[in-house]
Amino acid sequence: MKTHAMTARPLLFGLAAAVLLACAVAPAAADPAALGKTLTFMGAEVAGNAAGTIPPFTGGLTRAPAGHSPGGHYADPFAADQPLFAIDGANAERYKAHLSPGQMALLKKYPTWKMNVYPTRRSAAYPEAHYRETVANATRAKLAPGGNGVVATNGGVPFPIPRDGLEAIWNTMLRYKGDTYAMDWSQAAVTRDGAYTPVRFEYEYDFHYGNLARGEKGREPNKLAHFLQTVTAPARLAGQILLVHETVDQVKEPRSAWTYNPGQRRVRLAPNVAYDNPGTAADGLRTNDDFNMFNGATDRYHWKLLGKREIYVPYNSYKLSGNTLRMADVLRPGHINPEHARYELHRVWVVEATLKEGVSHIYARRVFYIDEDSWIIMVTDKYDGRGELWRVSEQHSINFYDIPMAYGTIEVHHDLQSGRYLAMGLRNEEPKVYEKIQRSAADFTPAGLRGVGTR
Repeated sequence: MKTHAMTARPLLFGLAAAVLLACAVAPAAADPAALGKTLTFMGAEVAGNAAGTIPPFTGGLTRAPAGHSPGGHYADPFAADQPLFAIDGANAERYKAHLSPGQMALLKKYPTWKMNVYPTRRSAAYPEAHYRETVANATRAKLAPGGNGVVATNGGVPFPIPRDGLEAIWNTMLRYKGDTYAMDWSQAAVTRDGAYTPVRFEYEYDFHYGNLARGEKGREPNKLAHFLQTVTAPARLAGQILLVHETVDQVKEPRSAWTYNPGQRRVRLAPNVAYDNPGTAADGLRTNDDFNMFNGATDRYHWKLLGKREIYVPYNSYKLSGNTLRMADVLRPGHINPEHARYELHRVWVVEATLKEGVSHIYARRVFYIDEDSWIIMVTDKYDGRGELWRVSEQHSINFYDIPMAYGTIEVHHDLQSGRYLAMGLRNEEPKVYEKIQRSAADFTPAGLRGVGTR
């Protein structure tokens, strides 16, 4: 059920925000000179926490283990770790200070759900060139007028020391996500009783912002990326293609998108691939801007940085994302199989997005929990127009240690009202995970879509 956000009750939002503020820890103002010293190059605190439950950052995983094949699945470097404890509905209150409201709701709703908590491993790492651009951005990058983009940089995390919520959300959208590559994965919209029909996708990405192979001079201005999404299964959807030209400032220059329908053999503009329009083959369980936990234009929300918290988040999810499991091992009624998921205690930035007056979106309020080491959104709590918690999303991530690059793998979008969920990024049965490819701008044009569809 979609509830229009324009009927939101501000009092409920204010109370929830107050609770978050009470739990969040406001970080001290930092000098850019601290980057690479007391702060990592990405702006995270190098030191561990006072309790010793979060260790110091020592550089992350930057080397592949012996036997790793480029493009293949990533072996678990922490396979010997054992859970420290488990959080379930019966003991959730004891751990409430380290959980989001959405995580608490999942634990209370599903007696079969639990969170196995492991030792914290600060494994996130990125290429040295990305670090250099990020450090330079600390004294040069600025928000574009209106906050809908960034200026004075075309690579690196723009605001390693964020001053507000907009800067923080731009960090997650502009963190390094690779250069030009292909990857395959499936998604499943799971019914209340656990039934699903997998939808398989083939993706090609060609990033401009932050592309290290091109370098600063080879990146197209205001272009974030090109990408192709091709559906290969089931048969009733196979052959559908989506082409997107993703810009940075989407108010200045909106995202351009086209679709190819194999039955009609026609290429059409797709102006609705944005905001809260339904995502591809997702059974209405996610919006377009839910993809990768948030993407696209920022102009419909007020953004507020609430500080930092220490919460349990999905992290180092090598087993869940690996080829030792089948899709059927992962998917269960109500939620994924908790025995294969790994949670760790990490410091996260907390960013609240509240819908502006006079605009519409099915989410009246969203709260993002962003890993300080990687700038990946780990958890999102989403509220409807009545101020009630509606959807909860978690992004399970790993480090592609041969690049190196922290990368989200399985996204799980829960709908608390319907009792259903959408699992995206399922790579368990795929032969390849990340394949570097050679492409040019000509490979990402509307005129080329029909040719792609008949390969």
